[in-house]
Amino acid sequence: MAVSGEDKLSAVTDVDIDDSGKFKYVLIKLYLGEKSKCVVRGYSWAEYHADIYEDFQKRVMALGIETECLGGGRIEHSEKKLFVYGYSMGFGRADHTIAVKLLKESYPDYTSITYSNDGY
Repeated sequence: MAVSGEDKLSAVTDVDIDDSGKFKYVLIKLYLGEKSKCVVRGYSWAEYHADIYEDFQKRVMALGIETECLGGGRIEHSEKKLFVYGYSMGFGRADHTIAVKLLKESYPDYTSITYSNDGY
């Protein structure tokens, strides 16, 4: 039985970020045929936003999924709080409203998930 495009997209988790700290993040749009979805990836190991995007891109390429980086920023992750802000020098500012929506779905028990378009 063949795996549908929707199943392949749903197999990719919407959010994968570090458990705590301040780190860069990217908002990535995935495409498979007519289907698409956005995901958030953020890690402290990344020196540049492109490091995160390129790592992710390699991982999903094998599934036949096309990707587009919609921009980046930073996330501060502390005790049940997420704060999204800033932008990527290379990719520009991500739409933080989309990132916050995905974060709220992935962390429903958090007390605060907010964003600001200020800061770097």
